[in-house]
Amino acid sequence: MPERKRVAVLADSDTRWKWGALTARRLVPDHQLTGFLLRGRATPTARQLGEVGVRADRLTEVTCAEFLAEIEREHYDVVVLALVGGAVQAVLHGARALWPAPARRPVLVTGYVGVVYEKLADGLLLRHGADLVLANSRHDAQRFRAVYEGVGADAGAVTETALPFLGGAPYAPAGSRAHTVVFAVQPSVPDSRADRAYLLERAAGHARRHPGREVLIKLRSKPGEHTTHLEEQPYQRLAERIPGGLPPNCRLVYGNMSEVLDGTDLLVTVSSTAALESLHRGVPTAVLTDLGIREALGNHYFLGSGCLASWDQLDSGLLPEGDPVWLAAHGVLPARPGPDARTAPPVPARPADAARRDAAAGEDTAHDPYAVARARVAGLLAAARLPAPAPYYTATTAPRYLPGILARHHLAPDGTPLPGAVRATAGESRLRRRLRGHLRDAARGAYRHGVQRVAPVIRRLGEL
Repeated sequence: MPERKRVAVLADSDTRWKWGALTARRLVPDHQLTGFLLRGRATPTARQLGEVGVRADRLTEVTCAEFLAEIEREHYDVVVLALVGGAVQAVLHGARALWPAPARRPVLVTGYVGVVYEKLADGLLLRHGADLVLANSRHDAQRFRAVYEGVGADAGAVTETALPFLGGAPYAPAGSRAHTVVFAVQPSVPDSRADRAYLLERAAGHARRHPGREVLIKLRSKPGEHTTHLEEQPYQRLAERIPGGLPPNCRLVYGNMSEVLDGTDLLVTVSSTAALESLHRGVPTAVLTDLGIREALGNHYFLGSGCLASWDQLDSGLLPEGDPVWLAAHGVLPARPGPDARTAPPVPARPADAARRDAAAGEDTAHDPYAVARARVAGLLAAARLPAPAPYYTATTAPRYLPGILARHHLAPDGTPLPGAVRATAGESRLRRRLRGHLRDAARGAYRHGVQRVAPVIRRLGEL
């Protein structure tokens, strides 16, 4: 019986942990999963991890330098980096410092949690150097390769897959009207208090206009918790300020998005990745235009989807339907031969070696979007040695930018840990470890309180 592969996932938030762990499951089905949470402002709480519902054989909170020491000490076959771009770049340079020449090292995989609507070039170039850079759709794969090729960097690592958490039972239509409407909020879009209050009031107004419907405000985190993005104006606080409160058929809910979608008849959002989950199931999905269609909101990503709509239109009974061509191109539904495939955007030519690898996979990627990625990982694992990671950013290409990124993660310009970056814990008492953990939690809580309570007050005072 073949030995189970050892996989490590390093994540810096609850949503990225979910993406990383589920991606590992898709890439290496038979594996032993060790989870690491990057210590920082968005380190998830136990409640958030429980809501995500993805378990690891072991889960540890670490710094970047501590993680590098771990993967040097322990042999992992695959390492999934579910992190913001700067943290990915730091780990890649740290790995290059560990293995500066061809060696037996872990396969390094990274990608994006969901909709990529901002900082495309910045985020991609910070991820360059991984063995696989996963794209969640044909559309994203085209954009990713164009960025790399545009700077003369190797684009061979870009590999088309799909969001690993797309799934669930297909939608059973509720009839001519939506019985359960879910407004999937986002922690940072929109960012202003006035715009967020407006959206909440429109959701409450929709509930008042349709007393036969149940309107759920799906929240990402509780006050004091952080997720992938900062939330300075939690909807829980805004709901407390609505005159008369929320109507009886409108309430705030938490929980796993997949489970919430099981009972959803209309999903409403500004630009959340939840829209892709909803569309995958065939649930009517509305991407709001009330605040405009703007890059800052991310709803421009859904141009051509057939889902753009306003609360006025939803109040009048509109149930948007996703465009099949757009869905296929954006990895929500598998592309199939026929008229839709003929009108879909063309796929750029692949390098010959990549094309051969794709063909060698011997699987229909329309039905298994991870087939090619799985085959590429298997090929890398079979190699006796892998070349040193080769990020695009180096002391030559980004002499001013790169050192600051590495320093934030306590790494020197050459990727080695700075003095004191790895704390010696051998012989440390349990009491001391617990005390340090409590101090860390207190500091993190103070930071979150400052972001969600103090900063908005100071900002409003500054506008007087």
